[in-house]
Amino acid sequence: MAAEYDHFMDSDKEWLCHVDDDNYLNPKPLLSLLSTFSPYADIYIGKPSLNRPMRAQELLPGNKTREVSFWFATGGAGFCLNRKLAKRMVPWASGPRFEQTSAVIRLPDDCAIGFIVEKRLGVSMIHSKLFHSHLENLLLLTPRDIPRQVTLSYGLFEDKMNSVEAKGVFSKEEDPSRFRTVHCLLYPLTSWCPSP
Repeated sequence: MAAEYDHFMDSDKEWLCHVDDDNYLNPKPLLSLLSTFSPYADIYIGKPSLNRPMRAQELLPGNKTREVSFWFATGGAGFCLNRKLAKRMVPWASGPRFEQTSAVIRLPDDCAIGFIVEKRLGVSMIHSKLFHSHLENLLLLTPRDIPRQVTLSYGLFEDKMNSVEAKGVFSKEEDPSRFRTVHCLLYPLTSWCPSP
């Protein structure tokens, strides 16, 4: 995440969106969602993996700790930060400071983003139901819901394959994530999608 952040800060882009490599990103709903926010506001949007704020022990000088709680958007579902907020994160996120901040709370990078945004900068995370991780029951998304979602995921959930239910030309054996099927339903003119 540190390299992503630094690369973004060196760019002229307005949004930093992180999705894990086992996610499907649907660009149209993403762009539609991001267009609803003012460029003058601090924006951190995604989906938490917990139904409560994360609790952690922040390491303090003198070998002391204090309990902190904050919301974080799981990298497993994806999240976005706008440039205005990302600039404010520099003291805790640029270069080696990102890993140092993560070590202060002894949690992974997606948690560190939430910690910086909520505890260091006092900005609240915007919870969105349009981002999805494998830690939720993806079968609850109906085929009508799928085109409006920003991200989809897949994986094992309660010892069963967890993916959206999408009917198409690819079998579940050929396409266990259902990402190819979803993509061809959304973008049927893609060169590798079979003709209807």
